[in-house]
Amino acid sequence: MEPDQWLAQYGQKIEQAKQNAAQAETQLGGAGGSATSPDGLITVTVNAAGALENLVLRPGVRDMDPERIASAVLAASGQAQRAAAGRVVEIMTEFIGDSPALDFVKAQMPRGYSGDGTDVAEPEPEPQRRDTRPDDDYFTNPPEVMG
Repeated sequence: MEPDQWLAQYGQKIEQAKQNAAQAETQLGGAGGSATSPDGLITVTVNAAGALENLVLRPGVRDMDPERIASAVLAASGQAQRAAAGRVVEIMTEFIGDSPALDFVKAQMPRGYSGDGTDVAEPEPEPQRRDTRPDDDYFTNPPEVMG
């Protein structure tokens, strides 16, 4: 192979790599995930890195115990992060294929990623830790402590 021909082919490979990198950057920049609590009151959106981008609290949240709100936000955040990580893995698979580099990307996902075989089929119901009835109702009709 002539040196000029080799150099031209090498330049084409470099140009293709630059285009692929720009395309991956664009796709990863738009990647993210979203999840809603089982009761539909809380929705969380995260970016490709899993950082919180948006939090929506619907009116029914006002009646919830703060600990329950926090728990629902954290659970939805975890689901959204797994969804975002799943999208990142899809994008990277497109560009680098199934390789040690992809294994490294997967290993960097602290909560795993959607599609890794550990997805929960249905969200488990959150146990009710506190009786949230108004005090008058609670004392008029207390829960059975001993049964």
